[in-house]
Amino acid sequence: MVDLDKLQKEVYQNKIDKGFDIRDNKENIYKHFNFIQGEVAEAFEAYHKGMDSLGEELADVCLYILGLCEIKGISLEKEILKKLEIIKKRKYIKVNGAMVKTKN
Repeated sequence: MVDLDKLQKEVYQNKIDKGFDIRDNKENIYKHFNFIQGEVAEAFEAYHKGMDSLGEELADVCLYILGLCEIKGISLEKEILKKLEIIKKRKYIKVNGAMVKTKN
């Protein structure tokens, strides 16, 4: 099992080592969200075109998210585990072929 907190710190340290901007300010955080969006678009393109790089592009998405979490002081591991417990308890119904969350 991967220790996401450790990986998050490693991603952050790599950003520092490479000279990336790791300041926690509005402009830098906006840039990080834009980078994430760009990587999601690249992953979609890889999937859509049947390219072999889909896994690599999805890894890029995760790495940017891990870096952003470390900048913001968020433990992604804890947030994922917390959210997983929430979604395990959700109920869904199929509406017009799509799964829709019900109001518990």
